[in-house]
Amino acid sequence: MAGKVESGKRNPAKLLLRVYGPQVEHIIDRENELSVLRRLARKKIGPRLLGTFANGRFEQYLNAITLTSEDLKDPDTSKQIAKRMRELHDGMELLEDEKGGGPAVLKNWDSWLARVSHAISFLDAKILAGNLGPVKTPVDAWKERGFVCGTDWPTFKAMFDRYRQHLFDRYGGPKAVREHLVFCHNDTQYGNILRVRPDDKKSPLLLPNYEHKQLVVIDFEYAAANVRGYEFANHFTEWCYDYHDEALSFACNVDRYPTPEEQYRLIQSYVNHRPEYPHPGASTPVLTPVTTPTMGPSTPSLAPATGGSTSSIAEFMLDARVPPGGWKEEEKRREAQAEEQIKSLIEEARLWRPICSAMWIAWGIMQAKIPGLDPVETPAKSHGGDSSAVAAPEEEDDGDDQGFDYLGYAQQRAMFFWGDCVNSGLIKLEDLPEASPPMGHKG
Repeated sequence: MAGKVESGKRNPAKLLLRVYGPQVEHIIDRENELSVLRRLARKKIGPRLLGTFANGRFEQYLNAITLTSEDLKDPDTSKQIAKRMRELHDGMELLEDEKGGGPAVLKNWDSWLARVSHAISFLDAKILAGNLGPVKTPVDAWKERGFVCGTDWPTFKAMFDRYRQHLFDRYGGPKAVREHLVFCHNDTQYGNILRVRPDDKKSPLLLPNYEHKQLVVIDFEYAAANVRGYEFANHFTEWCYDYHDEALSFACNVDRYPTPEEQYRLIQSYVNHRPEYPHPGASTPVLTPVTTPTMGPSTPSLAPATGGSTSSIAEFMLDARVPPGGWKEEEKRREAQAEEQIKSLIEEARLWRPICSAMWIAWGIMQAKIPGLDPVETPAKSHGGDSSAVAAPEEEDDGDDQGFDYLGYAQQRAMFFWGDCVNSGLIKLEDLPEASPPMGHKG
């Protein structure tokens, strides 16, 4: 009898153990990340947080596969990603301090600036002095490529400040930007998106209307308040990367950037999707920072606002609910409204792309191991950490990233940044220093 009981026991549930990488507190605010994970758990978004300890945590294990770089270009997968984005943006309400703090991408830049400035000034000085030393490994390749930021640091920093002001001007000031903020993931690269494989053939996830829910976003280290356009800008640029390429894992392949048609398809799916459980403040996206008028609610109420059931004869006069001009005109109005929202979001994504590039440039510089770089002490804590060396060990990763060229990654993102600045008309290509590598990319 005991043997039968023993053999009938179910296997323990699988858990996922995450151990944090060493000394990345100046990049990732772990306390904030855990707070976000708890909020997400209450909304049933992402894997459940099961427990924490000093340098790691336990999460729900999901029977899933990670998307590949090629999956992002698949039309059906792309539309499913868009739906999940909409559910995150509308499903998670921002806290008041998150709204008041403005876009997280700019907060990150400001908090990382002292470290980045110290590191890149050190590299610039070595380049200008010609005191580079031998290229021993692929991560030393920066010595052969010139300025990491495409120009010297003061020139790059001045252009970032100018573009930041340009961005605020397009919205009408920082306060107007804050009105557009939603809760964003901010790092929707293919490695952070899983596709769950349902064990049960009768699982609702196999139904057409729920198939997109097979996708689960993980790794919320950078999740915070940003505008929708930033989320799209970040996702679109991630199309250009294959972090599993054995030779060029850091490289940005601009030919892979989504075409206008691919951008339209994803954002159209986003605009037309209606999450089941939006937070109380969620409504039609505030999508129009540039020239078009802000649109109103996407699904206007056509029934009389009675506040509850009554015996009024008017409730049964169904024909009276037909909108002016009839249903065909109403359908045309909604289609035109959706089209306006799609165009606005495409423009907003283009507008935030240089800021997105600048943040990941800073991230790459902070991740790089730079021999000979002295620590810099900062008066204020940067993104959740204390004042320690700029040259940070690499971030936690599933694989061995000792060979990842962080400075090469930063430099190629700098080319993206400068290309967008040229396209925006803030600087002419011929006005850039001659030492800068060729710039420009597809829009």
